[in-house]
Amino acid sequence: MNRPPLLEVKDVTRVFKIGGLVFGTRLTAVENVNLTIEKERSIVLSLVGESGSGKTSLGRMILGLLKPTSGQILYEGHDISKMKGKHLDFFKQKVQPVFQNPFEAFNPLKKVDRYLHGTAINYGLAKSRDHAQKMIEESLYTVGLTYDNVAGKFPHEFSGGELQRVSIARALISTPQLLVADEPVSMIDASLRMGIINILLDLKSKYDMSIIYITHDLDTAYYISDEIAVMNRGRIVEYGDAQKILTEPLHPYTCLLLECLPEPDPEKRWRERIKFSGIETKEFEVPGCKFARRCPHAKDECLKTRPPRKEIKEGLKSRYVDCFMYT
Repeated sequence: MNRPPLLEVKDVTRVFKIGGLVFGTRLTAVENVNLTIEKERSIVLSLVGESGSGKTSLGRMILGLLKPTSGQILYEGHDISKMKGKHLDFFKQKVQPVFQNPFEAFNPLKKVDRYLHGTAINYGLAKSRDHAQKMIEESLYTVGLTYDNVAGKFPHEFSGGELQRVSIARALISTPQLLVADEPVSMIDASLRMGIINILLDLKSKYDMSIIYITHDLDTAYYISDEIAVMNRGRIVEYGDAQKILTEPLHPYTCLLLECLPEPDPEKRWRERIKFSGIETKEFEVPGCKFARRCPHAKDECLKTRPPRKEIKEGLKSRYVDCFMYT
């Protein structure tokens, strides 16, 4: 009997009402998203895209912090929106967040070590205070800290990089199977970012843990990812092997993202450069491709009809692209 996937996102859509309940407009922040993380192997799946692409909204739904308007998110075959009691507690233990700004994840008036003890004890993971202490020390050691580094200190007494490592250590106490890391290095000095990225990679191998890495930074995504889902205005437009997508992009939007990276070879640059137009609400609700107004390859059908998803075989793997260019 086949085991269900660790995580399955099935036709998930999230609609927000903006500008008031009566006269406001609808904004489809996430539209018909499908993702799967199998239980048999641990991976890093990156959600990438510009601001307003729906990455964080999708991440919050996977964490159970936001309910889908339609569709399902299944953890080991169980719909997380219907979980209650022990099932919900188990889900919260096994799917842990790491947020963008570690200083917002901790109460500034509460000592950090109290959070760590609270996590071990409140989840019922520790049999005693001594057992909790041992669990905390082990999780801190994993991220390169000791208990003496954090004991009795308030959040403001840490650097951003140190507090983010404490945040990761806190998540590790419950031995999660899935970590959802939302822009975990964007608030940290550039010189310290790779330290956090390497910690995440170590966790993947040491704990057999899968990670959803949410970022707009394609450099770190290239370094850390096994698979990538490129999001534009709430839709996944390209999905597959990370190195293939970031070295041989197919969707014009993915090409645009890579165009924004520094490129030492002028021969590899697009002759026709596209510019970001910022977050425009109208792009979320167009009947056709949401990238069509900025795409140099757009045709009439792109403006009128959603492009179908095309599966492209690449050896033993498949890449999925939503674009009329490949139909």
